[in-house]
Amino acid sequence: MSDAAELGAFLKARRAALDPTDLGLPRGVTQRRVAGLRREELAQLAGISVDYYTRLEQGRAKNVSDAVLGALARALRLTGGEEAYLRNLAAPPRRGLPRPQRVRPELQLLLDAIQAPAFVFGRYLDVLAWNALGGAVAFDFAQLEERNIAKLFFTGEQAKELHPEWDAVAREVVANLRAESGRHPGDPEFARLVDELSPASAEFRTLWAEHAVREKAQGWKVLLNPVVGELRLRYETLRLPDDPDQGLVIYHAEPGSESARALDLLASWIAGSPTGERPLTRTNVRPA
Repeated sequence: MSDAAELGAFLKARRAALDPTDLGLPRGVTQRRVAGLRREELAQLAGISVDYYTRLEQGRAKNVSDAVLGALARALRLTGGEEAYLRNLAAPPRRGLPRPQRVRPELQLLLDAIQAPAFVFGRYLDVLAWNALGGAVAFDFAQLEERNIAKLFFTGEQAKELHPEWDAVAREVVANLRAESGRHPGDPEFARLVDELSPASAEFRTLWAEHAVREKAQGWKVLLNPVVGELRLRYETLRLPDDPDQGLVIYHAEPGSESARALDLLASWIAGSPTGERPLTRTNVRPA
């Protein structure tokens, strides 16, 4: 799909997601045939003509002004990440072919020094590096040949076993992937990844069609760890200044919680291995 067509699909999806009554608009004399706002309603809220907005949705408008993009973002009530995605599609940044992503040795040393689960992901949601705890809280990265987060979620059953709130996390993963794709409009690698996932997973196809966008930032996650059981963890994502396409994700538990004690036990279990990183298997190890 071209950037212009993707822009139109995104606008249409976000328009359909709005409730007219939340914006003070009447439902109308006749019942609406589709959910969300009508084109003319959104055009009025954004202060642009219906004809121009229609051309935007149809992928026929070029050189969209900053003022129009800002007005559309406000009318559609876009988040910061959604607005960035909108602007990237409307005016793609001029970039060459993406460089291969490599993790600096100094960053790996930092990962190993962090006494919490941590990993680094790249532009296609590929896991590029991790520390021992980061490779033990959920997916056992050291034992995997495929370390793409989207593929792990939608082409196997392990993710559903590890994530009791799989539906919500899967929705977040797809929104993260679309946000990443917005950083590099036209990158064929994203198209190849979507073309691989779409026939493999009906859930992915459905979620991708929603055009949800969310930058990976912070939140809570519940995991069913094979060694220590349930973990309730908060995560924070830090973009790397020298490569914004790489993100450092750090998990932590509430101090004094059962999850904090479980993480301590997991760290002790890992430390007992000669390599400092043990494959995840069901054992009789449980939090005291």
